[in-house]
Parts: sequence; C-alpha cells; structure tokens
Amino acid sequence: MSHGHTHGHGHHHHHHHGSGDASSLPPALDMSVPDEALTPSQLSRRSMLRRTGLLGAGLAAGSVLGGAGQAAAAESTSVTAASASSRSERSGGYLWLAGDHHIHTQYSSDAKYRVIDHVRQANAHGLDWMVITDHGSETHAKIGVEKVNPDIVAARDQIDDTLVFQGLEWNIPAAEHGTVFVHPGRNEVAVLKEFENSFDGSVKKATSNTPANEALAIAGVNFLAEQVQRRRVKDILFLANHPARKGIDSPHEIRGWRDAQPTIAVGMEGAPGHQAAGLPAPNGPGGARGIYDNSPGADSYPGYPLESYRTWGGFDWMTATVGGLWDSLLAEGKPWWITANSDSHNVYADTAVRGPNSDFNANGRYNDPVYGGGLNLTDTDFWPGQYSRTHVGAASFSYKAVMDGIRAGRVWVDHGGLISGLNAQLRSGGRAITLGDALHVRRGSQVDLVVEISLANGPNWAQFVPKLARVDVIQGAVTGPVSDKDTFTTPDTKVVKSFEVNKSTGSVRLTYSLGRVDKPVYVRLRGTDGNRGAVGLRGAAVDPAGPAMDVIGDGDPWKDLWFYSNPMWVLPA
Repeated sequence: MSHGHTHGHGHHHHHHHGSGDASSLPPALDMSVPDEALTPSQLSRRSMLRRTGLLGAGLAAGSVLGGAGQAAAAESTSVTAASASSRSERSGGYLWLAGDHHIHTQYSSDAKYRVIDHVRQANAHGLDWMVITDHGSETHAKIGVEKVNPDIVAARDQIDDTLVFQGLEWNIPAAEHGTVFVHPGRNEVAVLKEFENSFDGSVKKATSNTPANEALAIAGVNFLAEQVQRRRVKDILFLANHPARKGIDSPHEIRGWRDAQPTIAVGMEGAPGHQAAGLPAPNGPGGARGIYDNSPGADSYPGYPLESYRTWGGFDWMTATVGGLWDSLLAEGKPWWITANSDSHNVYADTAVRGPNSDFNANGRYNDPVYGGGLNLTDTDFWPGQYSRTHVGAASFSYKAVMDGIRAGRVWVDHGGLISGLNAQLRSGGRAITLGDALHVRRGSQVDLVVEISLANGPNWAQFVPKLARVDVIQGAVTGPVSDKDTFTTPDTKVVKSFEVNKSTGSVRLTYSLGRVDKPVYVRLRGTDGNRGAVGLRGAAVDPAGPAMDVIGDGDPWKDLWFYSNPMWVLPA
C-alpha cells in the first residue's frame, strides 16, 4: 500500500506572522509562559481552553514507543521535559490542533460575515486553524479571490494564535463542492485565481454528469499538484465537501480524484456543516441536519440508496455506514481521510444582517454586516468551532505542519465537544503508530490497539458537559484494489468490539487485542453519547448499534453527539 505522505519531522517552517522558531507556540498555548505574563485576551483564550479541557489536561504527553509519534489529548500542548521523561524520551510530540476547512464570508453570494468575524469566533471557540472558502463563481473568480486576500492577511496579523488559510469552495466539474486551499505565500491568490478560472464547474459551465466534465475535474486536481511541483506554492490540499448530499459524487469519481493525485486529493467531510438546520421549529429552522434533505436528480449516481441522502447521527452516509463507501476505499488500502466542519454562512441565533445597499454582482462582496435584527432562529449554521471540530496532529504550530498532519491522516473529529482528546495507537513489540499510519509487522505478530480518551471536562456551547457512553472499534480486511470503481460496500468490515464508558470525568484507557495478525487489516474508532442509535444499514452482524438516520424537522444536533477517528493499518509481511 502506498501512503503517499510524509510525517514532516524535518520541517524548517517559520511562524505564520514572520519570524520565530517553527515550533514556537502562541503565548496562550505555551504553558511555560505564566498566566500573569499574558495580555487580557491571551489569558481569556487560555482560560477558555482550560475550561473546555483542551489545554494541559489529561494526556498532555501520551506515551510513544519506537519514536512513532504521539497523540496528545490537549489540542495544543508543548511536551515538557518532565512529562516527556516520565513517559517516553522518544515522544513525537504532536500538537493536536483543532480546525475547520469550510467557512464562507461576505465574498460568498449566500453568506454575510467579514473574515475577521469568523476568525475571532473560531479563536474564541478554541480553533487553532481555519480555511476561508468562498464559493467558486464567475464573480469570485473575477474579483472576489483577490478582494478577500487583504482581509485574510489582516486577520493573520490581528489574531496571531489562529492560522488562517485562504482557499475556495470548488464547484467540482460533474460533482459536488470541495475545499481547495493553499499554503500562504506570494502566489496564493494567483494560483487560486488561475485554478478557479480554468477548472471551476460553475465558471466553465461544466456541472453536468458527463465524461468530459469528469475529465476536467481530474485535470483540475493535476493542475493543483503541478503548482506544488513547480514551487509556485508550498502546498495545496483538496477535500470533497458534503459528498453524499445530492448523490452526484459517484464512487468512481471519488476514486478518480484520489488516484490521480493521492497527496493532493486526500479526503472528504465525514460530517457536513449546517448542523443547526436540524433544530426543531419554532426555536430552530426545523429542517435537516446538514441540509441533507434531497432526492435523486438527473446527475445523481443511480446506485445510491435513498438513505444516502440523509445524515446519520449528523454524519454523511458514506462515513456513517460501517462497511460502506468509506470502508470500501480503506479496504483497498487507500488512504482517504474524513473531517468535520461548520460550512458557516449564516449563524443560528445571531442578530446580524447583510450590509445595506450591497451590490454583490458589481463588487464581489456584500457590505459589512450590521447588527440589530432579532434573534434569527431560522439560520442553519454554527460558528467555526462552536459545534464541529477537526483535530489534526501537527509537528509544530505552523501552516505546513497542519497540512502535513491532514495529508498524513492524523485526524479525528467530534461534535459538541463530546471528548477533549484522543490518543489511539496500534502497538506490536516495541513499536507503535498513530492515526493515519501503517504498522509493518512480521506475519503472525501480536498487535494491540491502545486508546486513551480525555473525557469532556467542561460545558460546550449549549451549556452542558457531554458524556461519552460508548466507544466502538471497527475493523476491516484489506483486500486490495476493486475491479469495479463504483463499488461502495466491503464485506469484511464490522464493529468488532464495543466499550461501555462508565465515567464522566477524567480519562479512560481501552485496549483491544487484534491477536496474531497474518493478513492486512485496518481499524478505526467511533464514539457516541448513546442518545440515539439504530442497527446499521448492513445489518446487526456488521453494526448492531450505529447512528440512526436523522429525522427532518426533529434533528437536534446537541442530543446526538459522535466522534470518529481516521484509520490505522497493520501490514504483515
């Protein structure tokens, strides 16, 4: 199996606002800086992170064997000498940085907020990185992609402990939307602008499901890879957004993007944004979580079942179905990672309205929002970090390290602050690997899964402390490439172990023996608050208590919380 990724330990990155050591942390995150040395805003951020269990708690220096790298519980924690020596001197020391790669501003025709509004909110809700992804369109391609850049640059300077990437939401030819984002640098605007003008489905009138349009999408992915190869930009990533929403991302298209450029096309949203849409009326929009309320259309892949057009515990059907489309890729041995994001356009219970006298078509933006409308209880979104979080294991606090961590699959996601930290490892003998990696062992070697979870130890935005009820271990056989590129099931993946969690504070340690492994396998994790469940779509023998299909009009996202991890492989030889 070719992973096509590196772990980025030989980095020589600079701190995002100029000088400084690549591994230097913002003061609020650096526990060697005492509270009294912080500014009021830095102290406020540190207090928030402490309260929500994201700083200096639990597994601050999770043990690491064989120098494979650690999964610390704290979102952002420097490994102190004392804690490192008490665990393992060969700790990889990953920072687990929470973020969101799908956010819209006043430069999107269906949104309204300023860049700085989103950055301040993301920072206040504990995010360490974020991507501004305004919609690809003729107007955006012509003027928006350039106009938003000074706002992003200014926000980077103003909020120096949240990394702010520039990207866009690509209308993938013949398919759905996707996040494309670049490492900051002098060509970030030029590359995005050329890409959008040349390969956006809306700009190129290439949205219909035709072979020519599918080929244009592949050409777009190849163009992105070329920009990195030519060193026009340091790095680029592409992730498919809300992939099952309209049924138009066929299995062969997903495989096609990934196979064309596996270091660029690296994954998909495991859970879409717009989670507040499910809040019941009259105090909410009374719609569908994720705005997943569609039916098959002319361009939909005809093989998908009707259930695929709904979310399941807030997660996309491709991810939520054990033995489904995601697992069919993993069973091929193909790294393909999941994320969770806000897709924030218009925030539930906010009072802002679009700036008056706006002319979006002429200016490529709406005027700055103004406050004074009543509480808008029909808006469908949360602020970045308010509900959905994508946690990335990064070697340092830097743009490059976040991108490296995503590419490597060192990623887990959660809703509603269900847990504070996750340290998952596969171990054999004296070696261990963490999320996204592959453990190479001799055939017949004993392999164990060791999971440490830092439980929620503070209230989430909805003002309750979530309680983790159960953790599931999902295991599948790696059976190699499929002959039919439209395959979206795999027969040898199932829930192999469920752990009931009988604690509400602190941390839990779970171990599961894979036994003596003589064939390639992968494992992934899932956890729930236990409020809603159902037998999985592929039957009780595969998934006896998975997420339930969300009900349109009655999908309170706070009453159905899950976390998911990306997979780890065992490859015996």
